[in-house]
Amino acid sequence: MKGNILVTGGAGYIGSHTCKALKLAGYTPITFDNMVYGHEWAVKWGPLVKGDIQDGPALDAIFKQYEPQAVLHFAAFAYVGESVTDPEKYYRNNVAGTLSLLSSMRRAKCSRIVFSSTCATYGVPEELPLREDHPQKPINPYGWTKLMMEQTLADFDHAYGIRHAILRYFNAAGADPDGEIGEDHNPETHLIPLIIRAAQGKLPCIEIFGTDYDTPDGTCVRDYIHVTDLATAHIQALEYLHAKDQSLTVNLGTGNGQTVRQVIQAVDKVSGVKTPVKEGPRRPGDPPGLYAYADKAYKLLGWKPQYGDIETIVSTAWRWHKNQGLRP
Repeated sequence: MKGNILVTGGAGYIGSHTCKALKLAGYTPITFDNMVYGHEWAVKWGPLVKGDIQDGPALDAIFKQYEPQAVLHFAAFAYVGESVTDPEKYYRNNVAGTLSLLSSMRRAKCSRIVFSSTCATYGVPEELPLREDHPQKPINPYGWTKLMMEQTLADFDHAYGIRHAILRYFNAAGADPDGEIGEDHNPETHLIPLIIRAAQGKLPCIEIFGTDYDTPDGTCVRDYIHVTDLATAHIQALEYLHAKDQSLTVNLGTGNGQTVRQVIQAVDKVSGVKTPVKEGPRRPGDPPGLYAYADKAYKLLGWKPQYGDIETIVSTAWRWHKNQGLRP
């Protein structure tokens, strides 16, 4: 066995898939989650400790008990709209919580962390595809909290030698190909599960926000990356930190953008159902396109998406929702 890894937010969507990948790679994931958005049924590959990353003594206790080799940090609030209406919640949990976690890591002499960041730190793209050196100008508090977390990691690296891997995700999608876990948010804001709900008759329709963008069919373009591919990248980043003892920042995306209509068509094809659609106006702040240049992850980590086409991604999500249902 390769030892214990502390996974904050490990009961959530991406965290739980990464816990499975950790177990398959020979590690033992120790999930630490406040269960605000996490699910106990998603914790299958190691112990679950319920607690909050702002609770320093609770973190100290888990570091003392399990002596993790490193931390994978997923614990963050991630609803863009809510971050605009309640920024205090986001700065307190995401920024102050990360500072609390890093302080506990210092006390425990744990010096490696893989951080779940986001393309939201870039803001509105000045050029596409987005590269890691693109200016970072977030347009909402959620994006700003993630950028502040990145800066905090850089400063802790410089001052205290805590090495980090910053992974800037694009649009996480899909479900575990084995069907053991999947995506279940409340509220749900991600496009693919919303389309699936509409196709299943659990929503009256899927609304397209904006049909007049300068894109192939007038709808927004996004880069959908399978959650299992994201999980694999975390294992590779963890092993990079162990081997190289130096920090890195990489994008995680396929580099191929899909329009909203193309994603709807993929769900229609996979499900055999014609999804009811409603066309609406643009949403403020939605850029026409967001997709990654992810060659750096390939060069440094050897990472390459295995579920690169949208139909494959959708098929894993459809199968999970169909077989498991949307859990309460």
